[in-house]
Amino acid sequence: MPRTAPRPALLASINGPQDLRGLSERELIELAAQIREFLIENVSRTGGHLGPNLGVVELTIGIHRVFRSPVDTIVFDTGHQCYVHKLLTGRHDFTGLRAEGGLSGYPSRAESPHDVVESSHASSSLAWADGISWEKHRRGDRSWTVAVIGDGALTGGMAWEALNSISASPDRRVMVVVNDNGRSYAPTIGGLARHLDALRTSQGYERALAWGKQQLLRGGGPGRVAYDALHGLKSGIKDALIPQAMFEDLGLKYLGPVDGHSVSAVEEALARGASLDAPVLVHVITQKGRGYVPAEEDIADRFHAVGPIHPETGLPVAPARFGWTSVFADEIVRIARERDDVVGVTAAMMRPVGLGPLHEAFPGRVIDVGIAEQEAAACAAGMAYQGAHPVVALYATFLNRAFDQVLMDVALHRAPVTFVLDRAGVTGADGPSHNGVWDIAMCQMVPGLRMAAPRDEDTLREELREAVGTDDAPTVVRYRKGQLPAPMPALRRSGPVDVLFDEAGASTVLIVATGATVPDALRAARALAADGVGARVVDPRWIIPVPGELAGLAQGADAVVSVEDGGLNGGFGWALRDALAPTPVVCLGVPKEFPAHGDRDDMIARFGYDAAGIERAARVALGRLAPQKAGV
Repeated sequence: MPRTAPRPALLASINGPQDLRGLSERELIELAAQIREFLIENVSRTGGHLGPNLGVVELTIGIHRVFRSPVDTIVFDTGHQCYVHKLLTGRHDFTGLRAEGGLSGYPSRAESPHDVVESSHASSSLAWADGISWEKHRRGDRSWTVAVIGDGALTGGMAWEALNSISASPDRRVMVVVNDNGRSYAPTIGGLARHLDALRTSQGYERALAWGKQQLLRGGGPGRVAYDALHGLKSGIKDALIPQAMFEDLGLKYLGPVDGHSVSAVEEALARGASLDAPVLVHVITQKGRGYVPAEEDIADRFHAVGPIHPETGLPVAPARFGWTSVFADEIVRIARERDDVVGVTAAMMRPVGLGPLHEAFPGRVIDVGIAEQEAAACAAGMAYQGAHPVVALYATFLNRAFDQVLMDVALHRAPVTFVLDRAGVTGADGPSHNGVWDIAMCQMVPGLRMAAPRDEDTLREELREAVGTDDAPTVVRYRKGQLPAPMPALRRSGPVDVLFDEAGASTVLIVATGATVPDALRAARALAADGVGARVVDPRWIIPVPGELAGLAQGADAVVSVEDGGLNGGFGWALRDALAPTPVVCLGVPKEFPAHGDRDDMIARFGYDAAGIERAARVALGRLAPQKAGV
């Protein structure tokens, strides 16, 4: 494992927040520079969320100087902006960041008592802060609860539900710190974002107005022109103050905007907020990617998340091969050129989910609703009612947040909406809240919904077209994170089911492999066939509902093994087992747990559905290996 870059002496001396409080302003400035140097050197080796953390260095220092964590509770939303917090709470070994046995890329209670919320699903921090502060208040606990919300998370409806509740209790000690960098992955969108931007820039107008007045008092001719012009502009500033008035009217004290890259300015605002002894919102202006030129110049996402890069240039160490997302991005543009009813919907992740090229080709046919998956699904239902075929592209883990809308707004109305789920299945380094392993089981419950799981580039293009071609029910297309496998052509097709491998033997196992599990299933089948075991591998392509043709393909098989890159409980395998009853089916997939961060291949091997695990399960099912030796 690579060594951590040497820590400069000042950073090395910080083993907890208490070590910050004796530092001079000059030392704090130097500490911020050392933290940025540390992050660039280390995250460039491991990959991770670089841009968000470069933007919150001074803000995090200020929070830990004013408040006394963990007595004062600090909640991060979203959790990927916690690397500086980890450093300031004594976690300096970043060699294994996001790897098994190393630091999580998000807050982790197992790592530190300073960490609170482990889920990295955005917009929930204020609800946590509401609950924590409510119970503190009930018990007479006068410590503060601080929620750091940023990277566009205020676009999420949960945040506003919580603000509504927080503001109803004027005697609670809860502080909302808005880390306003104008971005989530890409620039933050929506009416609130425009108003925050106006607040962010209004002070510049006020300073210019003051300069014009000063020139006028000195008798300078240009001053009168400048003053008159800028005074006229001031009426427009009233609109900029709408968010401030809105927060104040809710019952929240508003402070800001504050320069988030001045530790002294941040400290002053936080200390003033803490003196108010009431719910307060501090509006802090930061720059995502601050202090690292390649990140600052990256218009797309300011190096929001990177793989291993060259720290000097920011260029990838190994250029990414053509991946699943790229295929979707290419094919949806092709489909949109053929059909003007096809539109894209994204929840603040246009480029990560592959809708960027569609937006570039057809700017008016992609809508970004912000970090609001519920809004995305219900909005898509409305679009479908009006004659469009919306394609809602999300990370699979975020579909969890919109289940009610998928069920009651989309499926109940048989709306022709296609959900494209990127990063489905085990994602590995992203950790427990980002593994997309619940979507199959969730969607099994939705009447009328159909789900496809492509195995390679050709089937992704084909199944996406089939999904968008469905005009009377919702459809889902799910695929894994990463690079594409080699093409896996079918020997033949039976209804929607592809037969990929078929070798006779003394006894035969039918391996029903779905999506990303097909390559390992084929390797297992070849190993079995080489040992004289009959093996047939089929890919159902459409996994919800279970294709009826699988019953015929299972006839004559001595054992059936189902393999899925998703949760076992309630997943495809369970549905197949019900469909083939009384034929026994061995189900392989992710057990009922929250998979920790680690290497995807290692995790799949541990769960028993890599090639070796599939082969073992087949041998056990055929009676050729004792279960206790098989490890299944």
